[in-house]
Amino acid sequence: MQILIEVILPVFLVIGFGYLARSLLGAKEQLFEGLMGFAQGFAFPVLLFRGISRLDLGQTFDPAMLTAFYTGVTVGFLAGLLGARYLFRRPWPDSVAVAFAAAFSNGGILGLPITERAYGTEALSHNFAIIAFHAPFVYVLATTAMEIVRAEGRSPGATVASVARQMARNPMLIGIVLGALTNLSGLPIPGPVAQAVDMVAAAAIPAALFALGGILAQYRPEGDLKLVAYVAAVSLILHPGIVYGLAHVFGLGIPQTRSAVLMAAMAPGVNAYVFASMYDVAKRVSATAVLVATAVSILSIWVWLAILP
Repeated sequence: MQILIEVILPVFLVIGFGYLARSLLGAKEQLFEGLMGFAQGFAFPVLLFRGISRLDLGQTFDPAMLTAFYTGVTVGFLAGLLGARYLFRRPWPDSVAVAFAAAFSNGGILGLPITERAYGTEALSHNFAIIAFHAPFVYVLATTAMEIVRAEGRSPGATVASVARQMARNPMLIGIVLGALTNLSGLPIPGPVAQAVDMVAAAAIPAALFALGGILAQYRPEGDLKLVAYVAAVSLILHPGIVYGLAHVFGLGIPQTRSAVLMAAMAPGVNAYVFASMYDVAKRVSATAVLVATAVSILSIWVWLAILP
């Protein structure tokens, strides 16, 4: 109970503040969309830039940890894709959007603050190593799948070019690449610039949590609730369960296991709805899955924190 109150509850209270501001106080939809746009389009890329530019790459990029985590992501994606198609009889484009929701855990907005509150700031180095590949990996996987099912006679080269264009415009990927280049160059960041980076990075998580609450308040639990429950089960149970099992098979250390499992155990992020909206498929299911899984994750994260060493 202490973990629930001290670690998980504060994070979800900030989400709740945003939810109440939208639903009870009548705050405008544009406020939360703009705030989330700032968080995802600028503040989080700056946070990733700062974190990766300061990492000890040799110590934090553990191949076994990354293999465990991204095996879980891939299995979650395939479970979402094939389950939506063959269990729930959804069209292939809808199934790809469902697969994105099942595979894309909300590691940035939820995983970082919960890991920090549970295990301290020093534990975040492994989270940043995972985040460095997370959005690019899932977006490449899902975008490639979507472009294939919607190819309509296009050549493989045109499909690859379309995927590359999508990724080149991704702010998260830009922040990650710039952080890695800064790290590898060994050049120090000037003091005033570093302080400005710190100020923007500090705003990323609270802004995103508050905006997430306001965005979730716009949706109601509706759509195919059986499919939504399936997505939540894949996201909150199957994905972290695979990572936890592989962590033991690979003999990961306790810090790596904690970071990998917690990042996997987060509910689907708002990016699931963004991806569905980008292709105009399965939007209602994606939005409902984010809402329902986020609420359920209050308890499922508590369970995972109790299981972890």
